[in-house]
Amino acid sequence: MKEAIVIKGARENNLKNVSLTIPKYKLVVLTGPSGSGKSTLAMDTLQRECQRQYLDSMGMTSDTISKPKVESIVGLSPSISVGQHVTNRNPRSTVGTVTDIYTFVRFIFSRLGERVCPSCSGSIPPSFEARGLLIEEDEEMDGQSMGCPHCGAELEKLGMSHFSFNKPEGACEACGGLGSVATINEAAVFNPELSMKEGGVASLNGVHRDIQMRILVAAGKHFGFEFDPDLPLKDYSEIQRDLLYYGVDNEAFKRHFPNIKPIQGTKFEGVIPGLWRRYKEKEGESGGQEKGGGFFHEQQCPECLGARLKKEVRLVQVAGASITEVSDWSLSDVYEWTKELEAALPAEGLHLLEPILHDMPTRLKRIIDVGLGYLSMNRQTVSLSGGEAQRLRLASLLGSGLTGVLYILDEPTTGLHPRDTVGLIRVLQELRDLGNTVLVIEHDIEMMRAADHTIDMGPGAGLHGGTVVGEGSLEDLMASELSVTGAYLREERLEAPGRVRRKGNGRQITIRQARYRNIDIPEVSIPLGCLVSVTGVSGSGKSTLIFDILAQGSTKEHEQTGCKEITGLDEVGNMVIFDQSPMGRMQRSNVATYTDVFTHLRQLFAALPEAKKRKLTSKHFSFNTPGGRCETCQGLGVLSVDMNFLPDLEVKCHDCKGRRFTDEVLQVKYDGFSISDLLDMSIQESLPVLNSEAKMAGIIETLCEVGLGYLKWGQSVKTLSGGEGQRIRLAKELSKPSKNHTLYLLDEPTTGLHPSDIKKLHTLLSRLVDTGNTVVVVEHSLELIRESDWVIDIGPEGGTVGGKLVAEGTPEQVAEVLESYTGMFLKRILAEGL
Repeated sequence: MKEAIVIKGARENNLKNVSLTIPKYKLVVLTGPSGSGKSTLAMDTLQRECQRQYLDSMGMTSDTISKPKVESIVGLSPSISVGQHVTNRNPRSTVGTVTDIYTFVRFIFSRLGERVCPSCSGSIPPSFEARGLLIEEDEEMDGQSMGCPHCGAELEKLGMSHFSFNKPEGACEACGGLGSVATINEAAVFNPELSMKEGGVASLNGVHRDIQMRILVAAGKHFGFEFDPDLPLKDYSEIQRDLLYYGVDNEAFKRHFPNIKPIQGTKFEGVIPGLWRRYKEKEGESGGQEKGGGFFHEQQCPECLGARLKKEVRLVQVAGASITEVSDWSLSDVYEWTKELEAALPAEGLHLLEPILHDMPTRLKRIIDVGLGYLSMNRQTVSLSGGEAQRLRLASLLGSGLTGVLYILDEPTTGLHPRDTVGLIRVLQELRDLGNTVLVIEHDIEMMRAADHTIDMGPGAGLHGGTVVGEGSLEDLMASELSVTGAYLREERLEAPGRVRRKGNGRQITIRQARYRNIDIPEVSIPLGCLVSVTGVSGSGKSTLIFDILAQGSTKEHEQTGCKEITGLDEVGNMVIFDQSPMGRMQRSNVATYTDVFTHLRQLFAALPEAKKRKLTSKHFSFNTPGGRCETCQGLGVLSVDMNFLPDLEVKCHDCKGRRFTDEVLQVKYDGFSISDLLDMSIQESLPVLNSEAKMAGIIETLCEVGLGYLKWGQSVKTLSGGEGQRIRLAKELSKPSKNHTLYLLDEPTTGLHPSDIKKLHTLLSRLVDTGNTVVVVEHSLELIRESDWVIDIGPEGGTVGGKLVAEGTPEQVAEVLESYTGMFLKRILAEGL
């Protein structure tokens, strides 16, 4: 058995003929500045070759599956990559269901539940009969009955399915187990001032609208009236309106023509029935709702009040708590409840539930160890951040028992407070000790200290990276003169003169009586004209305070969200929010289009003499419209290949060879580069080519300054992490002319940044403050927190034992507060003089 993975001659993307040896069955950290080639080496080379060899072993290899640009890789193991993308967007999927914790809880309630007889209101204690000792056997007893011991009334026995909101036996009948009900927002769908042709029906557009208009006109003729697509909707007759709104098969329309059968063949479904059909097909993901159409109003179910279950199930209790209450608790509280339950059970109950009471705490402890103990079982998975979803999957992998696997993890400490990183490291070491190789792409210093082997990429980003500048132990890394990480570890990266904390402009925003979710703060103030860090362990309430109370409360006149009042907002002229929400899922949106650089690029190429000679306009230089793009791939440069049970594979278009455009368009060149060449360039590479173009130079320089110079202009925004997306939005804002006093709210802007890049980010944020603005960051990075003018620490823990104001003041003042975990780590880093 080979004890190492040996890579020779890796040349993918910016890798410069990299050869190295990765020890197996170790915890290996791959680090380096952003864009230095870490992900290219781990994901695009190692992981892709693992997938290719796996498909090859199944006889599925074809010319469309490309081998990474590498001479050879020897000693590969089966690999599992754990990224930061939330893939399950089903609203029925919760933390409890994806971890199987809710399955265990349902089993406990079906066995130990104390229920109330609906006939005599008597309490029916659990019977410890040995029925269905295995979870799989439980479903067989559904439909069986029992008698009330008090009045003899016949009752249905409650099995696990009665406690499931995904099964008809348990789901609330009003909302179908979703916990919320939807109504169509007709004002968002229909504009009475416009005709159908003018866009009067927002849910119908483009070719689809043209087809539906033809069907409507034909339907009108069939029923003997005229349907005019040019008529404003407000001028429709009742019959025309009912046809458009409800379709030919709905009673609202059929009542007008009881004796005429609908036309055979294609029928008009009706706008409202069509919206409902798509909504139900997508389980509430909704046609239009996610795209910003706002076609549906979502509100809490009035019957179950969001609990998802039937009333009789919600009344069942175990140890004084209902399944609804247990689902609302943090997983840390559920862990304690399980231990207390085990201690209180009689012998016969303990025998019945012994396997569950052994496995359930073990799973819960793993989740707590990766810093997610503050989550509740009823938290929807679609609401999780990328880092939370990744760590949840990591916790479940520990229970799989797999050995001999190569695990590749992308920055698992994202969103973690330094205190919680310790537990995560312990989990990764457990995964290693099972006989696996754990390769972690990471910037966190504590993770590097815990690693068995460290590989440092660099020395810079893009063209300036792609080489191994240090590897081995920490001592080996620190001995490398080329290594930026080594310099950091040698404590030489900062001259660190005495820091001067800004005093602000003397004004402040004050939030009083903040009580929302777990937040309970009588009063907290944010000094204006400062860089302010809001800190605390994961789940302590930082984001709730800043984004749900402050940001939301500032958008409603005379109405505050989650607090009594917010004063001082009149001192701020504008508020800009940079969160880590996805930038979009459109395949055609890329870095160039999102930053508006592509518009200037197309105009630049259209103005060239060669373009004018060929009569090419800016439209021809767009891959989003016909004319100059390759029509085989419609300007995407790639084609999607169905891989059956595996995710679809994107392969290079065989006609344009991935270049997106026709040969004629590619003949037009600026400074020797076609528009396709520029889209394939990194931002950093394009700077010397485009720095003379005033409309683009500013945004290009700013993107490089925020540490994104390694991104390619043509890279889809779908592939960007939350941190990258946030910094692109920040760069766009910085490149605009400064306005009056602006309050900037940022959610962990250091996500994905190497310590050397954090220094650059701090310089940019300081620039915003020094020009008269206020910057508030929700942050875990000690490197940025210690450079802040003011710190607000929330805690002390996460979930129900968080939400309090633990400390506030300068970093030095917070470092002296014994109750503050942030202060404890700040004290150490300030004492080290870094």
